[in-house]
Amino acid sequence: MKEWIGKGVKLLNKSLLPIPQELNELDWKEGLSSNNEKLAHHLSAFANHPGGGYMIFGIKNSDGKPVGIDKSKVTEYIQRLSNISRDALDPLVKIDHSVETYENVPLLFIYVHESSVKPVHIKTRTIEDSYIRSGGTTRKASRHEIGALLLNSKSVRWEELHASKLITAREVLTLLDYKTIFSLLKHPVPLQPDELLNWMIKEKMISKVETDGFYITNFGAIASAENLNEFDDLSRKTIRLIKYKGINKLDTEKEFPGQKGYAIGFEGLIEFLKALLPQSEIIKNALRSEVTVYPELALRELIANALIHQDFTIQGKGPMIEIFDNRIEISNPGRLLPSKNIDRLIGTNPESRNEILAKAFRRYNICEERGTGLIKTIISLEVYGLPALNFEEGENYFKVTLYSPRKFANMSIQERVDACYQHSIIKYMAGGAMTNTSLRERFKMHEKQRPMVSKLIKVTLERGKIKFKNPENISDKFAEYIPFWA
Repeated sequence: MKEWIGKGVKLLNKSLLPIPQELNELDWKEGLSSNNEKLAHHLSAFANHPGGGYMIFGIKNSDGKPVGIDKSKVTEYIQRLSNISRDALDPLVKIDHSVETYENVPLLFIYVHESSVKPVHIKTRTIEDSYIRSGGTTRKASRHEIGALLLNSKSVRWEELHASKLITAREVLTLLDYKTIFSLLKHPVPLQPDELLNWMIKEKMISKVETDGFYITNFGAIASAENLNEFDDLSRKTIRLIKYKGINKLDTEKEFPGQKGYAIGFEGLIEFLKALLPQSEIIKNALRSEVTVYPELALRELIANALIHQDFTIQGKGPMIEIFDNRIEISNPGRLLPSKNIDRLIGTNPESRNEILAKAFRRYNICEERGTGLIKTIISLEVYGLPALNFEEGENYFKVTLYSPRKFANMSIQERVDACYQHSIIKYMAGGAMTNTSLRERFKMHEKQRPMVSKLIKVTLERGKIKFKNPENISDKFAEYIPFWA
């Protein structure tokens, strides 16, 4: 027996014995009212009640005696209540049903789930047309009570909103590539359709409407859609990858035809990107191999960040990867969250607008654990001898730029300062501190170039990006430096 049914039976016993009485959590009737508006009030009230509530049919109104319900009425009642919960209320109300034998007669149990978003009100009116249970009856909520409901309401995440119309189980399994998701998780695919659908509900990929079908959520579609163009509001959120000739946007060379959901299409995107990038030949263990001039770890992390931290509420724009001869620009719609600062992005735990998507990407092994990805990205750039990452925030976008290899002499003052600051962060996060020697090794410079590095450190100090670890030891040769915020 499902937990909610057992609870409903206990509440029914409490309501009927020793003498019939009304409860806030439960309402019993012999049959279903013909007044749909009155039924909508009841559904609103139970959905606003802590823990939800029950409507039980097949009990005589006059004396509370269980008389049972005709099988022919069950489907009718369920259909009407499902239609009202979906079409007449905002947000829609989730209900479950079951026919259970009680005192040797069949009763229809309808369980109305508590809504996480409150108040549940009549759809065509304002939130003031909300209802609650009080004294075992349903009544309109006062303004004070509506305020209390709002305080106990959960904000709806973009990922949990519906991306599809109401569809069948077969359509769900056709539109979403669940097999690739299970492959990423390294889990076997459930053999039974019901088990698979229940897993997808728990993953927040779909939501179920009692007896009628399913909605695919924005998360389900954006992560695992076979074709995002099948979802009207998400068709402009596909990933655009463009390769240009030269260092500007005058001449497009190639474009990636992105249409898959982000999680299932990520590996294909990375492989396509790597094929477009310039290669370097390396010799390892006496074997020659080709690698891109950009570290794959950095590409994966920065692209994953752009996907999961974008602002999906900005219409008509999606994440972009633009390849030039001397750089790669990775951008996404949306500024940084108000609590974030560009100078503090590296080494801090990131907040995300899309926490469901962010957690999924980590579980799917697409990006690093929270807070470690950018650190590993900076380390990989230093190993490859690349300039520092450049962060740029615009009015409604955020962009990260990776530059191709460039010698110290060819870097601008700002690029050198950024590299010095970022190097100080990774040394500090590793439990150490930056020195003239470590910075020279970062730039792959020799001892004779110590004075040049000392000059850079001085400029970075003057710009307030770093500070002495020990203010009493300021010798150029032995001084240690840490980020300004350490």
